[in-house]
Amino acid sequence: MNPFIFSTTKSVHFGAGRLAALGELVRAHIGERVMVVTDPGMTATGMVDRVLEILAAASVSVELFKDVEADPPEAVVMKATELARQAGVAGVLGFGGGSSLDVAKLVAVLALGHEPLKAIYGINNVKGRRLPLILVPTTAGTGSEVTPISVVTTDTNEKMAVLSPVLLPDIALLDPELTLGLPPHITAATGIDAMVHAIESYASLGANNNPVSKILATQALTLIGRSLLTAVKDGRNIAARSEMLLGSMLAGQAFANSPVAAVHALAYPLGGHFHIPHGLSNALVLPHVLRFNAKVAPRPYAEIATFAFPDLAELEGQARAEAFCDRLAGLSSACGLQPSLREMGIPESFLPRLAADAMNQSRLLGNNPRPVTEADALAIYQAAY
Repeated sequence: MNPFIFSTTKSVHFGAGRLAALGELVRAHIGERVMVVTDPGMTATGMVDRVLEILAAASVSVELFKDVEADPPEAVVMKATELARQAGVAGVLGFGGGSSLDVAKLVAVLALGHEPLKAIYGINNVKGRRLPLILVPTTAGTGSEVTPISVVTTDTNEKMAVLSPVLLPDIALLDPELTLGLPPHITAATGIDAMVHAIESYASLGANNNPVSKILATQALTLIGRSLLTAVKDGRNIAARSEMLLGSMLAGQAFANSPVAAVHALAYPLGGHFHIPHGLSNALVLPHVLRFNAKVAPRPYAEIATFAFPDLAELEGQARAEAFCDRLAGLSSACGLQPSLREMGIPESFLPRLAADAMNQSRLLGNNPRPVTEADALAIYQAAY
């Protein structure tokens, strides 16, 4: 067995209604003054008001930053950081989807003023400490509450990541009741995103691929595979919402330690250039990347296929791996997600630019079960078109 390192969030609080305990958690682990990082969509739902009421009842004063954007640009991160510095907050609370949680992580590091953002891009470049940090996800997809990763969009529309165990929060609070109001399309896209995390983590060629991540990935696929369609079609089903949120977290723990690969590498340019939500970007390229991989490396996909789709047990080897790709494409369609890049309004003439940009994601492409050239990336985009 190869040596490995497994890291995750120190403390996970899971359960319907757990949000009620947020005030006492913030008071105990952060203090009397906190920055809440969220986005306009969450603010419009009224859930942010509920958070503010819970914190006020615990005598916690709040500096609210509610301007997080999808695929957060550097300017948003710096705006939030400056507000945190001026307010002198004792810690940070991220509340919302993956973008809000990613911004909260970076603010917790940057607010101390020891390091500029551009200096911490890459792997293990955060040298200092951070402010106390609590993350509360309201979608079941990114798993950001248990990952040491934060992704930012640069001024040139390139996705850049900060990867450091310093970004792991002190507490992740997961309350499935917070996901009951998610629209079907967001439920579907974020759910497929979590499945991608589990699949790519399991099949990753990363040096830290490990048995713990593999176990977490298979359990995540079991939970999401049996609950995603129910959550999409019956958004008030608390059992399905609970399984989705737990599955998302488990997949996050898996890929935080055994990193993702070409699906994400090809999805990032779609988000950077066309602002397609990350989960949907993954869904658009997922079956095509896996079909490409399965031609030479079918084994990992054959191994995990039955966790998501138990009826595929009647097939074996290459046939099962290929059926797995088909079923994933069918699941996206059944969930109502757009099936092609064409339907997203992407010009076919732009595909070579996407392929060229995907090659910049060398960190991710190196984990893929099959080498990907620029010509391969273009062929995958063409298949997805």
